[in-house]
Amino acid sequence: MELMVWLLLLEPTPRSAFLAAPRTLLADMKRSVPTRCAALSLGFGIKENGLKEGWYDGGSIFVAVFLVIAVSAISNYRQNRQFDKLSKVSNNIQIDVVRGGRRQQISIFDIVVGDIVCLKIGDQVPADGLFLDGHSLQVDESSMTGESDHVEVNRSQNPFLYSGTKVADGYARMLVTSVGMNTMWGQMMSQISRDTNEQTPLQARLNKLTSSIGKVGLAVAFLVLVVLLVRYFTGNTTDENGNREFNGSKTKADDIINAVVGIVAAAVTIVVVAIPEGLPLAVTLTLAYSMKRMMTDQAMVRKLSACETMGSATTICTDKTGTLTLNQMKVTKFWLGQESMEEVSASISPFIVELIHQGVALNTTGSVYRASSGSEFEFSGSPTEKAILSWAALELKMDMGKMKQSCAILQVEAFNSQKKRSGVLIGKNRDDTVHVHWKGAAEMILAMCSSYYDASGIVKDLNDSERTKFEQIIEGMAASTLRCIAFAHKQVPEEEYGNLKEQKKVKEDSLTLLGLVGIKDPCRPGVMKAVEDCQYAGVNIKMITGDNVFTARAIATECGILRPGDDMSSGVVVEGEEFRNYTPRERMEKVDKIRVMARSSPFDKLLMVQCLKQKGHVVAVTGDGTNDAPALKEADIGLSMGIQGTEVAKESSDIVILDDNFASVATVLRWGRCVYTNIQKFIQFQLTVNVAALCINFVAAVSAGEVPLTAVQLLWVNLIMDTLGALALATERPTKELMEKPPVGRTEPLITNIMWRNLLAQALFQIAVLLTLQFRGESIFGVTEKVNDTLIFNIFVLCQVFNEFNARKLEKKNVFEGIHKNKLFMGIIGITILLQVVMVEFLKKFADTERLNWGQWGACIGIAVVSWPIGWVVKSIPVPEKPFFSYLEWRK
Repeated sequence: MELMVWLLLLEPTPRSAFLAAPRTLLADMKRSVPTRCAALSLGFGIKENGLKEGWYDGGSIFVAVFLVIAVSAISNYRQNRQFDKLSKVSNNIQIDVVRGGRRQQISIFDIVVGDIVCLKIGDQVPADGLFLDGHSLQVDESSMTGESDHVEVNRSQNPFLYSGTKVADGYARMLVTSVGMNTMWGQMMSQISRDTNEQTPLQARLNKLTSSIGKVGLAVAFLVLVVLLVRYFTGNTTDENGNREFNGSKTKADDIINAVVGIVAAAVTIVVVAIPEGLPLAVTLTLAYSMKRMMTDQAMVRKLSACETMGSATTICTDKTGTLTLNQMKVTKFWLGQESMEEVSASISPFIVELIHQGVALNTTGSVYRASSGSEFEFSGSPTEKAILSWAALELKMDMGKMKQSCAILQVEAFNSQKKRSGVLIGKNRDDTVHVHWKGAAEMILAMCSSYYDASGIVKDLNDSERTKFEQIIEGMAASTLRCIAFAHKQVPEEEYGNLKEQKKVKEDSLTLLGLVGIKDPCRPGVMKAVEDCQYAGVNIKMITGDNVFTARAIATECGILRPGDDMSSGVVVEGEEFRNYTPRERMEKVDKIRVMARSSPFDKLLMVQCLKQKGHVVAVTGDGTNDAPALKEADIGLSMGIQGTEVAKESSDIVILDDNFASVATVLRWGRCVYTNIQKFIQFQLTVNVAALCINFVAAVSAGEVPLTAVQLLWVNLIMDTLGALALATERPTKELMEKPPVGRTEPLITNIMWRNLLAQALFQIAVLLTLQFRGESIFGVTEKVNDTLIFNIFVLCQVFNEFNARKLEKKNVFEGIHKNKLFMGIIGITILLQVVMVEFLKKFADTERLNWGQWGACIGIAVVSWPIGWVVKSIPVPEKPFFSYLEWRK
């Protein structure tokens, strides 16, 4: 039957989703003891009743055990296949290469020897190769050598680049010399076996729960074994004819062995039913199902535990660019001096236009490609780079190729998220003069300037009053949600260039401000709703951005993180430097109030995550840059961006948001809660079965000396209820009510008071009904003992079928809400009933049952359906919020 589970899950599923529980002593015992009993039962059955009739009991147990073992083998085989498929998805990195003179993106699997690969900060080197050209290239080779110091790669001294290493700084182009298993990394990895048996926190808790229940089952089974053996050997048991079964030395050895085997089999049935082997399967199915669905909802899970932990998240620290915004940037404002240029006119000095062309074309990691003079431009690079290149090429008629031919790049200082600027030292071929160009965050570039150009190209002094005017222009653009980028320029004297060349630096002071551009990046359409959903669910949203405080405040208000009436002076909005300079005590006091942190560095983000965790928050963090890696690792859940995220950020994260959209983060939160709730539903359902069956068999064994549910029947119940029950309840989709509750704390018990109330009520009802039938069923229904045992078995199974509906909703009374949307659930209920009919009516020898008439089937259904009104009434009973077991600890 378990094979059906895997067939129903049609899409590929990562191996990590199908992690089996550790092979505990209890699990091994559950398989080995029935097998030995089956062998004994088969041997003595054939000896006593002949081959034709005697093989049924032992053979039935063998078939049931074989099914369980076969399913385990098939699932393990599927695990290996699914892991290979996920590896291809998660390792399918997009690489920038130059082919036919055109820069384009290809899969890492398509790289061939001879390709020219473009590398930038945060990239993973995709193959072994040689440095062609580039600037300030620093590579992290710790994955190869274990050395944490970055290695400088250049053409003259160290031109070698190795697959698997990471670009820490600068940019370059490399020529691929070897790929795949022929690389140094490939040869090293071929000798390493990868351990993927990751166990999630919830699986660990379930294994502990399973172990505890199993111990109780073993204790009860041992007690039953002792009681039954004492009853037999003291002559208190009788056979079908009413004669004593044990008469001392008069009893044949074969009869004694047969009786003892029967008693051991009765005890084994207790063990079989006591160990809830379906719990690990439920976790497996829930995680597998949710991971597949999350993939379609634009989230790829890299670490299994993140599925569960995300449901407990209390705070989400999110980036702005690309996550809250569309990342579709366009230059909408251009200031020359203190004059806003609504359109590029002839009044702008050609000298200024040429300087802007240099500053854009030579100080960039992007590129412009045009197949012919009449074709469209193709821009590559980051969204900010593409916006500036597009503006310069289309509005200012920049010819990037011509500009690169007219100048030589002498020194580069690459952009990173700490400096928030990039600089380039160039030499003009025409007159051998040396110039410096800077581009970056407007207020930071402004601080480096001592003068500015006006539209006519005249240099003017940047005194305090003029500087204040520029600051107001920058603030005005920021308040309009524009990202403000400044350009600065300076011609460098020869003697100063000599010093800069020795120090390998780019001049950073006494620059002339060239111009300001405002880049518009609109908010994503669904982001306000997603933020509201998270806040309604009790999750705090904090925006951490590198933009200035005015842009950050405007975007946060537009997204709903800030309200128009919020008091901004009360520490709701802070800058990274301010937060960094707080004392540890001040940080701990103020961190909860902060909703926006502007001009932040990756260290500030890490500091905030550490503070929030110290205060007991479960923190999720989004990040895309190389420098975000520490914060992503420190957070309880690291969420990297699939489009803008560097490979370093992705490797440090637990979940990759494939579309870089905050709405997908909210979806992951909803799925995290769904995983936890689905598993709770199945635990309630499974424990109801276990408690009821354990009590019924124990009481019947001790009082009557026999068990109403045979080993084969209980194996059948286990197979049907564990597998199909897990599939039905583990595949419930997220609902709105999940986001109406506060986050589940990590210390909250897995089995809540509400679950105890529900499962105990149903278990007591089943115990009362089945024990009544055990002792009075023959007289109530006027049937034989064999038919009565069949009625008990049938009612027990049907009670579980109807209780499966109750388990769909832990708190809501209406258990049928949304059931028409879950066709899988209804299909499983139908399959379960159909299999039960086959078991009772057609597999008499296998299941040790008798056929039932229509009236008896009606009675079975009528009794079992009482589970529904009981469930409805019980959910009206209030329960204390404090866990029941905490009272025991308090008393202790």
